[in-house]
Amino acid sequence: MRKPLLITGIAAFAALALVGCSSSSTPSSAGTDAATTEWPESITISLVPSVEGEDLAEALDPLTTYLSENLDIEVNGVVATDYAATVEALGSDQAQVIITDAGSLYNATERYDADLILRDVRFGATSYAAVAYTNNPDKYCDEAPVMATYVASDIQLSYCNDIEAEGEKATGSGAASLEALEKIDEGTRVALQAATSPAGYQYPVVAMREAGIDTDADITEVPVEGNNNAVLAVYNGDAEVSFGYWDARTTVTTEAPDVAEKVVAFAYTDMIPNGGVAVSKNLPADLVAELTELMAGYADSSEEAATVMFDLVGLSGWTTDTADDEITRYGEILAVFAN
Repeated sequence: MRKPLLITGIAAFAALALVGCSSSSTPSSAGTDAATTEWPESITISLVPSVEGEDLAEALDPLTTYLSENLDIEVNGVVATDYAATVEALGSDQAQVIITDAGSLYNATERYDADLILRDVRFGATSYAAVAYTNNPDKYCDEAPVMATYVASDIQLSYCNDIEAEGEKATGSGAASLEALEKIDEGTRVALQAATSPAGYQYPVVAMREAGIDTDADITEVPVEGNNNAVLAVYNGDAEVSFGYWDARTTVTTEAPDVAEKVVAFAYTDMIPNGGVAVSKNLPADLVAELTELMAGYADSSEEAATVMFDLVGLSGWTTDTADDEITRYGEILAVFAN
């Protein structure tokens, strides 16, 4: 049996854009049948972890050790400086597996023909909607707001336009009631986050434009930083409409205990995908199959594994339900803001 090689000195990698071992002593070549290719002696995973500095080795070791021991090949981990660097690592064969965000998954599949094998699961979901919030339900709601339970925080929040059912568990599923955005008239103060924010800017801006609103001329933009401040902008009356992830109102319940009454959710955008795992097209198919199964089951393999998953990349697990159409839609949204 080949002995797994544990990661040492991984914190030193954080200062580099990418450091990695190339794969195998028998690399795949063009035209090779990946299903019958001999397995490499090692593979490298590139990721952007949630932890920093001296915690990197501790965070990465359990995952790579688990994979090494079960695959019987060496599995190394390297730290990328940002999500885009994971894509370049895969494209240059410095890494054969990447754990990255949704935009980078799209770029990896489009540019390097990578295979999307897993999607991130956070609190039971692989995607989330951006929410349109308002302090003026008389204008944006077709009927009186109702209360539904946001299960993750076990609190009741207000919704209208039938995007949630009264007295039920809220689902946060979009797209829903986007026609209500047409009621945003000229001069309306709309709180928007940074242009790189999917839930706070990109998906909302596309949704407003598709509703016929010129987001450059028809609205008065109120810049805010962070989802909590997007909610507070509406709560405090600085903006009539704002956008944030589902459900960002939970971030301000301490400072704004009556937020459920004052800030009403009236529409959901298309679902915004979580990130996931992609692999090089050159990896043997049977290796990919085993790797996929092992990573999908990792969070459930032990209490330590579940902790590592959350500490490493903020996840409760991975799923093989990749919902490729959501990643494709995300690519379309990104293209709107490419320039």
